Amino acid sequence: MKTHSTTVLAVKHNGQVAIAADGQATMGNTVAKSNVKKIRSLLNGKIVTGFAGSTADAFTLLERFEEKLNSYGGNMKRAAIELAKDWRTDRFLRRLEAMMIVASKEEILIISGTGDVLEPDDDIAAIGSGSMYARSAALALKKHAEQLDAATIVEESMNIAADICIYTNHNITLQVLE
Repeated sequence: MKTHSTTVLAVKHNGQVAIAADGQATMGNTVAKSNVKKIRSLLNGKIVTGFAGSTADAFTLLERFEEKLNSYGGNMKRAAIELAKDWRTDRFLRRLEAMMIVASKEEILIISGTGDVLEPDDDIAAIGSGSMYARSAALALKKHAEQLDAATIVEESMNIAADICIYTNHNITLQVLE
């Protein structure tokens, strides 16, 4: 069975970084679980990650990313680049089907299995099947509601994505870095 993705969204706004993911895991056209925790803290809460795709594959990548963080003294960008290089060239890792968003107080990165490490220009990163809905909502809220904090933008945007995307639910896990 094909495992469908999820929605993960990270926003940096007004000195705050917020990242959230829904809790739905699907197998084919069936909801397998509704309260999966797809957000993880690393380096004593200094870095937060979110994943979309195959859960087992994502956990493998999270472990590798944490190893890279430790190897490079907590340098998130360097760890992300090294993980992406390994992910693309290693025979085992190349088969993994997942994506990650990693965030610190300073930056947000998207890491993919194609070797990409992307730092969004607009401080909004989204992955998963509902990513375009969540990203669009976050762009609008960030642009037209300057007084909102990052957590509110992320929460509202995730709720909009959950209203539209059948692979995204309203069981949202949200974490904030200030």
